[in-house]
Amino acid sequence: MKFHKLLVFMMVFSLAVFAKASFAQDDDDDDDTNGEEVEMDEDMWQAQMDEYTAKQTDLTNQLNALNTEIDGLKKTLDSKTEVANNAVNAVWAGVGSKSEYDAYKSKFADAEKRVNACKGPEDAADIEKNMWPYLTDAGMNNRMKCLPEFWDRYNSMKKKIAECKGKTGDASGYTVVKGDCLYKIAGMKNIYGNSKLWPAIWEANKNGVVSAPPKVAKTIPNPNLIYPGQVLKIPALTEAQKTEAMKKANSYRGTKKVRKMKSDTGTTKSTDTKKTEMKKDTTKKK
Repeated sequence: MKFHKLLVFMMVFSLAVFAKASFAQDDDDDDDTNGEEVEMDEDMWQAQMDEYTAKQTDLTNQLNALNTEIDGLKKTLDSKTEVANNAVNAVWAGVGSKSEYDAYKSKFADAEKRVNACKGPEDAADIEKNMWPYLTDAGMNNRMKCLPEFWDRYNSMKKKIAECKGKTGDASGYTVVKGDCLYKIAGMKNIYGNSKLWPAIWEANKNGVVSAPPKVAKTIPNPNLIYPGQVLKIPALTEAQKTEAMKKANSYRGTKKVRKMKSDTGTTKSTDTKKTEMKKDTTKKK
């Protein structure tokens, strides 16, 4: 109705402007006659009325056309709205109610924050116990997680929890004491519980430890040289990082064996030479 009133107002306004322009034109015509008044006869008056009537009819036709177009657009809108509502209802029928969706969305966001901030196996276990069952089972036939806005994020969280469960380490660091070595430290239960993971500690500290006493090295360029008082970084490791560290440990052990074999070979040759020389000396004395 407001739109119709606006169109009527525009039509009346247009007629008023046109009438004013016509009167102005009449004034100009009066000026052209040097001030002499020109009387409008019946034919002139009828001509102007016919012109105004024709314009009014044209505006009325335009208004009617616009009303017809508006009615058509309203019907189209109603049809589209019905289709959209049916689609939404079909979704809720498949996954659950709107209220269930709102609750799920809120709890999903909370769980996502927890997972992104997961610090280790204990944290991951708590998430799996107290949050994950709801995210997995919510909605009709456990389908709420399958909605497009949740599905990829759900799978991403699932992967992050698995990685977090495999993390090991001590974020507070480890202070070296007399008799320690990286192999021994990595094997401690409160560190990794696996001595072969020592390369991970070395990689994390070779360019700088957490802290060290005065006159004690603050880097570990040689994994065999660590000193009491050094506070080492103990990085949390995923399963992939553990595998990589063990490969490095095996590679390093292989290198040490080769060096030892070379050293043993040289020592044997030297010993054999000495024995031969001693045998010759004994023979000469006889």
